[in-house]
Amino acid sequence: MGTKRTIDLELATSGVDPQGQPRRVPLEVGAVGAGIMTGEDEPELGGDHMLVNIGPQHPATHGVLRLVVELDGEVVVRVIPHIGYLHSGFEKLGEYRYYNQIVTLTDRMDYLAPMSNNVCLALAVEKLIGLEITERCKVLRVIACEMSRIISHLVWTGTTGIDIGAFTPFLWLFQERERIYNLQEMWTGARLTTSLTRVGGLMADIPDGFEAGLQEFCKTFPSVLDEVDQLLTRNGIWCARMQGIGLMSGEDAINYSLSGPMLRASGVAYDVRKNRPYLDYETYDFEIPVGEHGDVYDRYLCRFEEMRQSVRILEQALDRLPDGPINVDDPRISLPPKTQAMSDMEAMIFHFKQVMEGIKAPVGEAYLPIEGPKGELGYYFVSDGTAKPVRFRVRPPAFINLAALPKMSEGHLLSDLIAINASVDIVMGEVDR
Repeated sequence: MGTKRTIDLELATSGVDPQGQPRRVPLEVGAVGAGIMTGEDEPELGGDHMLVNIGPQHPATHGVLRLVVELDGEVVVRVIPHIGYLHSGFEKLGEYRYYNQIVTLTDRMDYLAPMSNNVCLALAVEKLIGLEITERCKVLRVIACEMSRIISHLVWTGTTGIDIGAFTPFLWLFQERERIYNLQEMWTGARLTTSLTRVGGLMADIPDGFEAGLQEFCKTFPSVLDEVDQLLTRNGIWCARMQGIGLMSGEDAINYSLSGPMLRASGVAYDVRKNRPYLDYETYDFEIPVGEHGDVYDRYLCRFEEMRQSVRILEQALDRLPDGPINVDDPRISLPPKTQAMSDMEAMIFHFKQVMEGIKAPVGEAYLPIEGPKGELGYYFVSDGTAKPVRFRVRPPAFINLAALPKMSEGHLLSDLIAINASVDIVMGEVDR
């Protein structure tokens, strides 16, 4: 990544574009024209600061986010994010639902990566109960999480390209996203609201043809990434719009509790899959991309490389996928098969009690984080021994990462604010909950 940065900086600051044509040299902030006026000749220009509302209905806000921006000319003096337009009360709703019923709420949080939300919820409840899932379930959940990571980063790269002015990658990447959505639909019957997991397992095993489809995707997807890499990574306009913009040092990133690509782009090599492993992630061979400068460009490089690493994990998961059940063999946790419930009295009783009364967790509390596409996603449960949590709390990475937007934006131009906001990778369903 360091080698790429050297090449890109030389390209972005040179007087020619990638095709050898002369480029405009950017003017100093406050200058009227190149070589026309010196600092001594500049008149004293005074004026009031201006407030501009960006959103809440604006394509560059990536959802119903309102940014109140104080401007001195075109320079950002202050940014105040206003959130809550999509508030749905998921955490309070969860306290009135059985644990398996909360799965449908997690679909609607980070709706670009619903499967990883489902997995995190199931892992947290299983930790609360003290439940060990099957080996096949573990591998299938890893597959679900890495598919979600790729989908999320595809959307981010494509929409960020549109924000900055590159339309072609959006079409290429959304075509690949459609291929994963087809696999999700094959597995769960839904493209967006998957509701994949259940406490102790999954709602369904993968169907025939899923493994072959995912293997084909893993085989062809890297070539699409190579094409986008050639189009963007060393593009003079792309580099000039991203490099040196929205800087965040490693120390500041830690102080702001940033996570995911936002944190790693600032040089902090923290990834929950490596530092606090779950689902046997410690047994997979993959690397954690880490940036050097903590700007918008490094966040782009981190997310782009993470997609390649997710393909590596998916290939390993497919190779090691074992046979066997996907749900734990405990009728108090997993519903008995329908044929058994319709023919065996005891199985019917377990089915009835679980549907009507829910799964009871012991008295206690549990927090479990995973490495979601946007950072550390965690669920915290407090149980009083009933089938419903007495407290349900979400640690949403997008909400916490968004808090650093004012610091990253001050002193930049208004147009840079669009790129900085895009680099945070927010989804308002998760921010507002």
